[in-house]
Amino acid sequence: MEWGTLAGLVRSAARQHADVEAVVEGRTRISYAELGARVERAAGACIARGVRPGDRVGIWAPNSLDWIVAALGAVSAGAVLVPLNTRFKGGEAAYVLRRSGARLLFVTGTFLGTSYVASLRRAAGEGTGDGPLPGLPALRDVVVLSDDAPADFLAWKDFLAGGEGVGDAEVRARVSLLDGGMPSDIIFTSGTTGRPKGAVITHAQTLRAYEVWSDLAGLAPGDRYLIVNPFFHTFGYKAGVVACLMRGATMIPQPVFDVDTVLANIAAERVSVLPGPPTLHQSLLDHPARDAHDLSALRLVVTGAAVVPLRLVERLRGELGVETVLTAYGLSEASGIVTMCRRGDEPSVIASTSGRAIPGTEVRVVDAQGAPLGPGAPGEILVRGFNVMRGYYEDEAATAEVLGDDGWLRTGDVGVLDGEGNLRITDRIKDMFIVGGFNAYPAEIEQLLGLHPDVADVAVIGIPDARLGEVGRAYVVRRAGAVLTADDLMAWARREMANYKVPRAVEFVEELPRNASGKVVKGELRGRAAR
Repeated sequence: MEWGTLAGLVRSAARQHADVEAVVEGRTRISYAELGARVERAAGACIARGVRPGDRVGIWAPNSLDWIVAALGAVSAGAVLVPLNTRFKGGEAAYVLRRSGARLLFVTGTFLGTSYVASLRRAAGEGTGDGPLPGLPALRDVVVLSDDAPADFLAWKDFLAGGEGVGDAEVRARVSLLDGGMPSDIIFTSGTTGRPKGAVITHAQTLRAYEVWSDLAGLAPGDRYLIVNPFFHTFGYKAGVVACLMRGATMIPQPVFDVDTVLANIAAERVSVLPGPPTLHQSLLDHPARDAHDLSALRLVVTGAAVVPLRLVERLRGELGVETVLTAYGLSEASGIVTMCRRGDEPSVIASTSGRAIPGTEVRVVDAQGAPLGPGAPGEILVRGFNVMRGYYEDEAATAEVLGDDGWLRTGDVGVLDGEGNLRITDRIKDMFIVGGFNAYPAEIEQLLGLHPDVADVAVIGIPDARLGEVGRAYVVRRAGAVLTADDLMAWARREMANYKVPRAVEFVEELPRNASGKVVKGELRGRAAR
């Protein structure tokens, strides 16, 4: 493997697969050679704006060719990429940008009817900084991925034009300064504290993990990969963009999950690879117009992030003729991949487990005292290996809570290993639940709901949902004299937080059940919800 860094991977792909179609976006079709040239131009533009190795560069935009070029350009200039969730509101995005000390930000113009630029201005337009957003003093440049931009911001074309004075030799010199041990990205993930923390992952970890993923999945040259998983998530960026670069597969980015568009893309582009959460594949199978589309090229599905019904695996294989269906488990703190099924595993294994530890890593299940448990016994999942993060960005205390001196990472998830080492996820110590493939953290949602002036106390749990897998349910104690309704609170929440975090049900209670130490007894709330 000659790559060394993500910049090396881009250059290698541009040489090896020069004439292969790299990205298809609407009528735009570019080869790997063209993609390599665009990435180098973006890297030159980053250098021209003063980006240095180790600087953090944010990107807040949906899946697109421009996202790929901007992100890989920044990383090739030595920057550490900080992807932001496109469901974030302005305040949530501003927090991550402030926490990471991002120096430059790539941002979409308008997406799903929302102006991200206006949203950021509202959240960070006031402060002591002298950059485009005074509330984010470290941020020197904001590049809008559009043909035009408001005052103080740069349009994408103007940003690229600004790098034309940076020659190929200067870009090559910058790339030569990079090595695999340097951070390639910081993936922010919320936790039980409700404050997002940034998992630091290196170039070498990323490349090794997704070489393994590509091998186990069987991704091959000539594959055509519809990337519906968001690029801000490890699954979309690394199991998508990075894996395709490794194999010379064609990327077809889709900015929003819409089943009609997925069907049309699979048929028109002869899509052969379609990873995604189970809800994506379920809606595909159940679509009334499915038979009107030619889906015969589809051969590889990788899923996870939720319980996978055996019936879904059987239908993908039987009704669509998908040759390989695999499940996997990962978390941001472990480069997004911990276990994975293998091609040839029985459907029952694929449906009921998340597979075995990937090569070069270890997985164990332990009791509350940290002692290893045998097959069949539920306990906390620990992982150790090359994939484990360097730590949380500038947060030694939070790092020490989950990462021991012996290298074992506490995942906070509960699982069971079988005799063959296959892992089944059974619960979440952190109470996280998954809404349509998006991780939702009750502590973060509770913290946000607690800002409402009429909320005195609140607890959030995940409850089953036929369409999204799980959704939030909030138990709320009103302040004395308040007449807050469930509809009022949900409408307020939709303005203040990403949609997947918004509880789909609100129940008002006199008080929350708490134990002797004052912690909310969420098991009691789950039982109440089940009844």
